[in-house]
Amino acid sequence: MMNVVVCRAKLAVVALLFVVGNSAVGEPVPFRRVMQLTMEHGAASPAQADQMRARAGHREARSMFLPQMVVGSGLAKTFGFPLSIEGAAPSVFQVSYQSFLYNPAQRDFIKSAREEWKGATAANDDHRAATLLEAALTYIQLDTLTTRARILSQQQEAATRLVSLTEDRVRAGVESAIEGTRARLAAAQVHMRLTDAEGTADVLRERLAQLTGLAANTIETVTESIPQVPDLSQEANLVPAVLATSPMVKAADQQALAKELRARGEHKALYPAVDAVAQYGLFTRYNNFDLYFNRFQRNNATIGVAIRFAFLNFPQRAQAEVADAEAVKAKRQSSVTKQQVSTDTIKLSRSARQLAAAEEVAKLDYQLAQAQAEALQARIQAAAPGAPSAPGQAPSAAPGPQDLQNARIQADEKYATYLDTSFELQKVRLQLLRATGKLEDWAVPHP
Repeated sequence: MMNVVVCRAKLAVVALLFVVGNSAVGEPVPFRRVMQLTMEHGAASPAQADQMRARAGHREARSMFLPQMVVGSGLAKTFGFPLSIEGAAPSVFQVSYQSFLYNPAQRDFIKSAREEWKGATAANDDHRAATLLEAALTYIQLDTLTTRARILSQQQEAATRLVSLTEDRVRAGVESAIEGTRARLAAAQVHMRLTDAEGTADVLRERLAQLTGLAANTIETVTESIPQVPDLSQEANLVPAVLATSPMVKAADQQALAKELRARGEHKALYPAVDAVAQYGLFTRYNNFDLYFNRFQRNNATIGVAIRFAFLNFPQRAQAEVADAEAVKAKRQSSVTKQQVSTDTIKLSRSARQLAAAEEVAKLDYQLAQAQAEALQARIQAAAPGAPSAPGQAPSAAPGPQDLQNARIQADEKYATYLDTSFELQKVRLQLLRATGKLEDWAVPHP
């Protein structure tokens, strides 16, 4: 009976360890899922808050032509002549109404607020594209580093075997002691690169966790889920297309137009303006209205228009000049933004072509190194005892296991170089996608 209890306890402990171990295992998360979570998790961004603020500013400017009514009381005890309270006669109950009827300055302010809203929307689109770009690059880089870490682990195993073989040959007097040191140095370098790759991968997982809301230790990439990045570097009229669709350019243009309309409105603030006004007040006798006026009336109302002429308003003229300067600055900033986007687009296009050629070179270099390692392995097998030799072939020094391990390590390094070059190419192509405004459709295609 005691043995049964002990066995059950051991099984429970093993099951608990299995559950805990599996809870720490990374969960494969497809690329599209990461992009969707990034968009959902990054909804409350500062750029979106600016967009909401600009939209509220547009509603505020437009509401000046809508009725504005204030209901309250100017209740007070009067001694002597009934003096005003906040510009109105003391009353038990009062209602004030006001709205713009004719105000050319406010019309331009409304247009300016609308353009600011559009600019904030474009800036929010650009921020969302930048977040998607970061998430995509982080995912692809993490996937590349995962593959590279796997290769480095294989290299570490090969380097460890090489150290063991070299030390055996040193002890046998076949190799010098310096060869043993060289083998240990190569193994240490591989271990250093593996540690660096694993550390960088941990940082990338943490960043993906911040972008998606997932737990960092549960994120594992799925290589097959990464879609092919289209090559836009070969498209004709790429720069005009980018200038026409870039959210950054749109935001700069809308900001410049908003400043221009704001300056125009500041100048029109010197024009005449007409407001509709109305006021109602319920008076009482204890405010001495019947003593100082010929006739007392409880219900009193005023309705009409208020016409304003800015005959002399030097502060407003100065404010209009300030707005003019801001409009000029915003227009020049828009021009600088277009020039910068054009230059960056050309650089990205050229870099994409150069990296495509470099990727092909790295791929062929790896294939050559792999073929040389396979040929070396075939030579070692052919030189094995009992292996038939070709007739008339001169004997040559047979390569040893040390040469094969070095060849495999070199092939793995060539493959790592190919992975790095491929990632850089994908990075540039993704930046081109963002510049053309097509990144979101590629990352999260709509049904």
